[in-house]
Order: sequence, then structure tokens, then C-alpha cells
Amino acid sequence: MKRLTFRQVLKVVNSYLVFFLTVGFAVSCCMTLFLNVLASSMGLVFDTDNIAVAAKLTFGNVLLITFLFGTADYIRRKITVDRPVRQITQAAEKIMKGDFSTRVPPIHGAGTEGFNQIGEAVNQMAEELGSVETLRTDFIANVSHEMKTPLTVMQNYGTLLQDPDLTEEKRIAYAKGVTDAARRMADMMTNILKLNRLENQQIYPEISEFDLGEQLCQCLLQYEDVWEKAQIEIETDIAEDVTIKADAELLSHVWNNLFSNAFKFTPSGGKVTVSLTATDRHAIVKVADTGCGMSAEVGAHIFEKFYQGDTSHSVRGNGLGLALVKRVIDIMQGEIGVESAVGKGSAFTVKIRRN
Repeated sequence: MKRLTFRQVLKVVNSYLVFFLTVGFAVSCCMTLFLNVLASSMGLVFDTDNIAVAAKLTFGNVLLITFLFGTADYIRRKITVDRPVRQITQAAEKIMKGDFSTRVPPIHGAGTEGFNQIGEAVNQMAEELGSVETLRTDFIANVSHEMKTPLTVMQNYGTLLQDPDLTEEKRIAYAKGVTDAARRMADMMTNILKLNRLENQQIYPEISEFDLGEQLCQCLLQYEDVWEKAQIEIETDIAEDVTIKADAELLSHVWNNLFSNAFKFTPSGGKVTVSLTATDRHAIVKVADTGCGMSAEVGAHIFEKFYQGDTSHSVRGNGLGLALVKRVIDIMQGEIGVESAVGKGSAFTVKIRRN
């Protein structure tokens, strides 16, 4: 049995004294009033012996009532206060140690509504912390996995470049392999930093009014060499004089990512279509391709960080582009959706508020 500390004993004694004084005062007042009324109505006179007996009986009653009240209050506190506090404290201690699966069980009984509210808040906190921990673990695992591939490529090509009998043609090819792998790592780090700043609200939109159609054309022309080399047909249907109020630099990341993906997954001889329409309140951009497309299962996850539908990594990428796109669209208070079918291509639709 756990021994009581001096402080706990002092607390019990103090509680008893408070009850004793309260009950003593109440009983004394009641007895005095009762005796005065009785004496005046019946003409009784109390002598010293009568008063002494009454005082002793009153004191005994006060002691008994105080004991009963104190015991009842102690039991009430144990059930309605100490037990819920202990359950919440134990759960909080486990959460502090990293066990985010811990939950505070429902607390039943009169007067426990406040404790249940605290328990629900603690459970919600544990759930949020568990989600953050899962994301952190997944993030570290994904970054490690994504960095491993280019590092291995760089290591292998670096080893091959040490061969003194290497031909000039192979040396250039191997050096290009190292450069491409280094560029892939640099792109991934850049996207991670951008996404981190966006998610932590360290980037604040700089709102300005600009012509969205003009911006789309400028972004699209950056890929002219890509579509000409791959012999991809370009079809545009861009409405004129569609102005919006938004952050032009952030939106350029959206269009560049969507165009890059469209050309990346569209085979030679395919087609990429870009359209812009507008209503009084929204501008609607659609980027469609005739590429490999994707299943509904893949489409449900493409805006998640590091998610790649092409698990073979045969297509260059790091699974951060569309996560970045989604975050920017959210900041702009817009909407983005995708329609796709395997072997038939994909179509991304972005809706941006005009003002």
C-alpha cells in the first residue's frame, strides 16, 4: 500500500478542519436558534448543567457529521476527480514518451463532463501528433529512397570515369550521367524547400493583376524544344483578355509542372492541349495529353508528396511537383482536379478566382 506523504496528510487534516468549522458553525447556529425559540415559546429556563449537556451533545454531533461529510467528500473526490485526473495524466505521460496510439477512455459519472472535454482534446492532440509523426517518418524514408538512386548513379559513373583507357565518347556519356543525376538531386532539394516554405506559410502571395493567357503562352513556349524534338502536336484554345488577381510567380510553378508532366508522359506523335476559358468569377485552365494515363487508384494519390504512379522510376521525377501544385492552388483558394484513363491520357483542370 502506498504511504501518504506529509503534504498529503496535511491536506487531509486541513480539509477535515474546514468541514469541522463549517459544520460546527452551522449546527451551533441551528441549535442556538432552536433553544431560544423553545425557551421563549414554552417559558423554559436552561441552567448551566442543561447547557453543558447540550454543548457536549452538539460537539459530538459536529464531530460525527464532519466525519461522515469528510468521508463522503473523500470518496466523491476519488471517483469524480482523482480517477479522471489520473487517467488523463497517464495518457499524457505516454504521449510525451512517443506513444501516440494512447487514448483517454470515456469518463462516466456525474460532474465529469469537463474531464471528458479535456480527454477529447488530448485524444485529438494524440491523433494529430500521430499523423505528424507518420508524415515525418514517411518523409525521411522517401527522401532517403529518392536520394539513393541518383547517388548510386553518380557513384557508378564516377567509378567508370576513373578508367584511364576510357574513350572520349564514353567519358562524355558518363559525365553526362553524373550531371543528370546531380541535377535530379538539385531539383528535388529545390522542390522540398519550396514545398516546406509553402506548407509552413513562409511564402506570402504577392497579389497583382495580370493577363493569364499571356502567362500560359510564355510558360508553354519554354517547352518548344521539347515538343519539337518529341514531335508532339500542340493544340491551344486560349481566350483573350482574361485577367486575374493572384501571385504570378507561384502560378507559373503550377503551369510549368503541368506542362512538364504532359510532355514527359506523352509519347512521340502524341498531342498536348491547353485551353483557357473564363466566367465572371473564375478562370479555368485545362491541360490535357494523350499519354499513358493512369488508373483511378493512382489518380487518388498523385497530389501526395513523393507519390509516383510509375513505380519503376523509368520516367524522371521525384513525386513532388504535383504536391507543390496542389499547395499553390490551395493558397490561391482555387481548385484542381484530374480526369484520366490508362492508355488514353490525362486532363488536369485548374479553377482560379479572378478577383
